[in-house]
Amino acid sequence: MDKQKTSPGEAYRQQKGFALIITLSVLAIVIALTGVLIGYLDTARKEASETKALVQANLYFSDVKKVLEKFKDKKALYNTLYLTPVPLQSEDGRFSLMLQCRPLDNGVNINWLAKENSVKMRSQYAAAQKVFDYLAEKYALANPLRLEEMLLHAIRGTEEEEQSRFVRKNGIISYQQFAQILSRYQFETDDKAAGRVPWKDYFVFQPAGKRPEENLIAGDFVSRELLAALFEIDPASLKEEWVEAEGALKTLLRAHGIPFDKQLFASEFIERARCEVHYMYEGERFAFAFRDQEGEVSEFEFFRE
Repeated sequence: MDKQKTSPGEAYRQQKGFALIITLSVLAIVIALTGVLIGYLDTARKEASETKALVQANLYFSDVKKVLEKFKDKKALYNTLYLTPVPLQSEDGRFSLMLQCRPLDNGVNINWLAKENSVKMRSQYAAAQKVFDYLAEKYALANPLRLEEMLLHAIRGTEEEEQSRFVRKNGIISYQQFAQILSRYQFETDDKAAGRVPWKDYFVFQPAGKRPEENLIAGDFVSRELLAALFEIDPASLKEEWVEAEGALKTLLRAHGIPFDKQLFASEFIERARCEVHYMYEGERFAFAFRDQEGEVSEFEFFRE
């Protein structure tokens, strides 16, 4: 009797069990974070009437930073935090935090659109152009050539604009800057479709790296939408097949017979994460964010949700 063929989705699901394993080292750091932060929760509770939410955030950030900078096995830690936000709560339940992290590089860098003349960045440019063209067609942008022109102008600048803040900071370095460009494009073209594109599902908005390892995508943690755009895989099948985890992209591509591009996707863990800590203060929701890049925890950002 002939054996029934295993579909790519079934083959993938058979190999994804490792995604549920949490190592002892990760459990140890989660427990350490919980214990230390709860101590600050008690302090904040006693001073809540006199302290502002920003002071609280700085207390929390200071301690999280100390713990993260001392922790050695960042790969085990972040491969877990990328999948599982960590809730932290005081014993009486009155104060709680939620820690969650994502890779900085879990998308196509918008600045790669300007790398068409770089021999070393051929894969990066091809990916950026393919995704941009895919979105232009899918969402029927009114004038995609004009939008791309505006993006390239912001990334490159001109000789007459050497003092441009975009040029000094190496291109488009945040989603806020991209959103400003998008608003100008919509005002100029009256293109409402551009506002419906979920740009963050496809692109990341930060300077292009100077080293090869800084220009790689953390492929194990990208969106289904980006996978569909890059590899022309049916989005419906990805709902069944795609589960973020270490090694997930290689497994998915193998199941579909697609080669893994080492020039574009990271083969090893890259320590470049953005984390957020969410908490309540006097009935309102606040959060702060920071980056952990190669052992340096920095770029504190406080905001109200």
